[in-house]
Amino acid sequence: MRIAMIGGGYVGLVSGACFAEFGVDVDVVEVDREKLAALRSGRMPIFEPGLEQLVADNVAAGRLSFGDDLSAAVAGADAVFIAVGTPTRRGDGHADLSYVYAAAEQVAKSLSGHTVIVTKSTVPVGTGRRIAEIIRQARPDLDFDVASNPEFLREGSAIGDFMRPDRVVIGCETDRAREVMRRLYRPLSLIEAPILFTSIETAELTKYAANAFLAMKVTFINEMADLCEKLQGDVHDVARGIGLDGRIGRKFLHPGPGFGGSCFPKDTLALVRIAQEAGAPSRLIETVVAVNDARKAGMSARILAACGGSVRGKVIAVLGLTFKPETDDMRESPAVPIVSRLAEDGATVRAFDPEGMEQARPLLPPSVAYCRDAMDAATGADALVVVTEWNEFRALAPERLLAAMRGTVVVDLRNVYDPAAMRAAGFAYHGIGRP
Repeated sequence: MRIAMIGGGYVGLVSGACFAEFGVDVDVVEVDREKLAALRSGRMPIFEPGLEQLVADNVAAGRLSFGDDLSAAVAGADAVFIAVGTPTRRGDGHADLSYVYAAAEQVAKSLSGHTVIVTKSTVPVGTGRRIAEIIRQARPDLDFDVASNPEFLREGSAIGDFMRPDRVVIGCETDRAREVMRRLYRPLSLIEAPILFTSIETAELTKYAANAFLAMKVTFINEMADLCEKLQGDVHDVARGIGLDGRIGRKFLHPGPGFGGSCFPKDTLALVRIAQEAGAPSRLIETVVAVNDARKAGMSARILAACGGSVRGKVIAVLGLTFKPETDDMRESPAVPIVSRLAEDGATVRAFDPEGMEQARPLLPPSVAYCRDAMDAATGADALVVVTEWNEFRALAPERLLAAMRGTVVVDLRNVYDPAAMRAAGFAYHGIGRP
């Protein structure tokens, strides 16, 4: 089989490389010249564990290629995946579908013979129908099907999520389209991965519903963490106590400074707008969005309080800038409002992140100093703040940290350290949701 993947960003690149690993011939179309040059030279425009080797192996095997000629890529393809960006539209929170529709128009001009046009991007309900209309208007003679195949890839573990998925959701309406999609995903039959066929609208909504539900779990445990602090409870024990209930599950019950990234913030906001326009407002998700925004903004107040009410003239070491570990993604990271507020209040911020510092530079104040490693950031600091739970931060010995720092304040926004061990070492330790 042969497919074209329109878009060499996170979703398109990972999906294309994984399909190639399945044995499919994949042409990835990328119009950004700088990104395309990087891909052709074997340099990944994103950090994702295992991706560089996976791409190299499949390029060498002749199953994966990168180019900017959309017409050549889609001609004769069994399926064409649209995996372009759908950022939040300024002003109203809706997903910006201009890139999706532009890709559909270009694809329509280049197709010959039956093809399944698949949205891999996260798109609002009704987008698949609109794509079909665009293609029919451009090519009334064309024989095609439209399908929705949303991705459920977690940054930092995207390859494993694609190759060993919890489920694959495919929205389509003809036997011919279902057969093409079944053939593409046939390797997953060996591990009996569930493949759920639905209507196009159902598949589109399932993606938003999944992300909104997970965002709701994160927000719920964050609110429980705040309650634990008032009532002398331990949020980790609460999370275990409820997570062992099979109806609830243990995942996404980790307290922190609020969710960020490329999916949860924009998808929850988009779902709010979709629901409002449909006349069925989602009050739960509206509240999730509001609570999460307030939480990220309020984390700086915790740091100021731990530092005696002011950080002016103090050196603050910030460990972790990306929204989560094992990625270089800074989109909607809690670190942005936190670091910006600290610098605005007169602190000298010394920051370190294993992968995200280059991406952080244009987003953070120019006064921020970027350090070689965690110990370099901590040296001479009056306070240390953990924003992202990279594993290497967990391994830092309390005694070594104490010796390097000037002060004793540690604000652990991810609860990576043992409070008793930190306090025994001499730190004034502040976690989230712990007595």
